[in-house]
Amino acid sequence: MTFRRLVLSVAAAAVVGVIAIATLVAINLWRGTTGGPVQAVRAPADVVARGKYLAEAADCAACHSAPGGAPFAGGLPMQSGFGTIYATNITPDPDNGIGRWSADDFWRALHNGVRRDGQQLYPAMPYTSYRGMTRADADAIYAYVMQLRPMNVPNRETELNFPFNIRLGMLGWNLLFLRDSLPAVSAGSSPPWQRGRYLVNVLGHCGECHTPRGILGQMELSRPFAGFALGRLAAPDITPAGLVSRGWTAAGLRTFLGRGLARQGSAFGDMHPVIMLSTRNLTDDDLNAMATYLLGDNPPAPTPLPPIDPAAAGPMANAAGRSSYMALCAGCHGLDGNGVPNTVVAMRDNSTLRLADPRNLIVAILDGIGSENFPHHDSMQRMPGFSDKLGDGEAAALANYLRVTWGGQKGDVTPAAMHALR
Repeated sequence: MTFRRLVLSVAAAAVVGVIAIATLVAINLWRGTTGGPVQAVRAPADVVARGKYLAEAADCAACHSAPGGAPFAGGLPMQSGFGTIYATNITPDPDNGIGRWSADDFWRALHNGVRRDGQQLYPAMPYTSYRGMTRADADAIYAYVMQLRPMNVPNRETELNFPFNIRLGMLGWNLLFLRDSLPAVSAGSSPPWQRGRYLVNVLGHCGECHTPRGILGQMELSRPFAGFALGRLAAPDITPAGLVSRGWTAAGLRTFLGRGLARQGSAFGDMHPVIMLSTRNLTDDDLNAMATYLLGDNPPAPTPLPPIDPAAAGPMANAAGRSSYMALCAGCHGLDGNGVPNTVVAMRDNSTLRLADPRNLIVAILDGIGSENFPHHDSMQRMPGFSDKLGDGEAAALANYLRVTWGGQKGDVTPAAMHALR
């Protein structure tokens, strides 16, 4: 083949590709309309009840409800490395919600990431995980949300930087990164493991926060659940190895997912609404399935906390850290770090202290943690932040004292690391 013919062939192939993409876009836009009839969905009570349960398992309310706003009416800002995306109104309001959406429209959004008007969704709506949802479950969720009270709350426009604000680019993104199923994080084949995989990978879309992201915002599926810091707090490593390294057991995970409180600590940050709006509502069997999947059918033994080595933080740093702990922390967390049940978390065996990455501990020391309520009338009192009381060196010494004394970690938090997160 001559060079001229080769160039012509490549050009022809490019033209065909452009035409194919343009045709796909045109079909989507033609099929999607902004008008149309208001949908009146009359589903059996048992289907609606099942849809409610599945919507809770899918954690819909946590993202589609803004603080102080109406449930499911959208408005929650979600920060990304590309700008801000606002969750949409998914109540059956005909003008601002999904009141004109059919079950097929709803399915296309969950499965393909395409809105009713034919525009591409951004993967802040986790269709990358929901793609594995069964059609029956999607239809049940649709039946439930269409029974909600319609809320006439306008949607906010996304605020993404160019060129990420061009939704058409998601066609290429989906070609590169959208998969029919996500890799398993553990080994297993039992019915509880299979159910847990569906709950964790698909409905709960846990990997959307806990899996590292690539330069284009895609989940790095070669490292599922290995932990990632999308915002100020990091979603920790919840692979079997990561969990047992911090002392987690199946029983502890079941308790944590069901109540938000366990011997290893309490849910805070973005995990707190996940507990309160989603996993606390799951059955014992489903909580057991999630714990089984996260650790595997044959879970590794939890790693015991190693003996305390005060020298690991350095003598002076250890003394300075202990001094700050006694002055600022011991009054609530106790001299022995055992805390107060259902009021103040323990330092001993605390999962955050046992993380190799000190980021969440640093943020907790600087920012504090607000008071939080939990199921069964449990609550955790407010922990104040100490950014105004401790310099970078003092805060680093405190973090190292905590990590060495009760976390089994090295005292390697530097003043620079503290300063970077102020």
